Amino acid sequence: MKLLPEVLAAREEIQSLRRTIHAHPELRYEEIKTADLVAQQLEQWGIDVHRGLGKTGVVGVLKRGNGARSVGLRADMDALPIQELNSFDHRSQHDGRMHACGHDGHTAMLLGAAQYLSKHGEFDGTIVFIFQPAEEGGAGARAMIDDGLFLKFPVDAVFGLHNWPGLAEGTFGVTEGPIMASSNEFRIDVRGVGAHAAMPHNGRDPVFAAVQIANGLQSIITRNKKPIDTAVLSITQIHAGDAVNVIPNDAWLAGTVRTFTVEALDLIESRMQKIADATAAAYDCSATVAFNRNYPPTINHPEETRFAAEVMREVVGAQNVDTAVEPTMGAEDFAFMLQAMPGCYAFLGNGEGGHREAGHGAGPCMLHNASYDFNDALLPVGSTYWVRLAQRFLARADKG
Repeated sequence: MKLLPEVLAAREEIQSLRRTIHAHPELRYEEIKTADLVAQQLEQWGIDVHRGLGKTGVVGVLKRGNGARSVGLRADMDALPIQELNSFDHRSQHDGRMHACGHDGHTAMLLGAAQYLSKHGEFDGTIVFIFQPAEEGGAGARAMIDDGLFLKFPVDAVFGLHNWPGLAEGTFGVTEGPIMASSNEFRIDVRGVGAHAAMPHNGRDPVFAAVQIANGLQSIITRNKKPIDTAVLSITQIHAGDAVNVIPNDAWLAGTVRTFTVEALDLIESRMQKIADATAAAYDCSATVAFNRNYPPTINHPEETRFAAEVMREVVGAQNVDTAVEPTMGAEDFAFMLQAMPGCYAFLGNGEGGHREAGHGAGPCMLHNASYDFNDALLPVGSTYWVRLAQRFLARADKG
């Protein structure tokens, strides 16, 4: 690895910031103290700070020379509503809240880069440090964009980075095109006519209709969608009735849909409506479909992805960069930024969990798990990557 000596020298300071954030997790759009800490550090390093975008977002702007090029680097700040099982010293001090996805580490890595670039960085252009709230279901990226993020702080490209458990520690994974899926929720309400369970002919059974709808929905994946188009349709809830001898008036089912393309999503939503309507009608019931599109697919732009991979190889060596990493059906609201600007989103290996200190929970070190902890060995790796990416991007002669 070719890590910056100054970044390595500041590791303990950045690690302390990471663990402070971990110990004081804040949920989406509540990242007030976290934003205060970020703003304070940026101001201390002479970086212009702007607050209030996306409610609790923080933007730092560092400009050098007369160059017109600009680059955006993004980290997320919010925690999850999870009760932490770890008992080490930097465990969450707030019941029911935990940094179980590594956003504390993402914030710290970008702060480490900001510190270096403010003191040592040689570049000609503008670096926009984006500390985003509410990635966990709150669409904080979209909120910042709606508040004028890229109008007030225009960039030529934007880049994101997420730690990835199961990927070898300190290695990178990236791919052109889709790297994470869209996230969507649905609920289908089925209305029938209640009756005594011993006399079902007197009613119109919504439970039976709901079960047939549930079975029929899987035909979208197996018979309507192209086999080469990846998609998931999972029914995760079916609710109906209060008594074992009563057919209820209503039933409902709900779940999630994940796709890598908007076209596949359009198809699934359309077919879902037709299947629900027709199946319910076949059993003399009616159905209403509510379909909510939460996050679009995260789609990396080819040129920016190839450029980011070059920087990764420079930092950790070609053998530690997988440029065809398997995409995940998980979702990420950085997708909104990639819809607005060219850019690249990548994974940084968090290892298998062996880095955790004594007192960690019995569960695996996986994302959204109560025994998770960010691997602090990644801090200088991520910070060096951000520094080299910004420097090289701003030094490019072209704007393509």
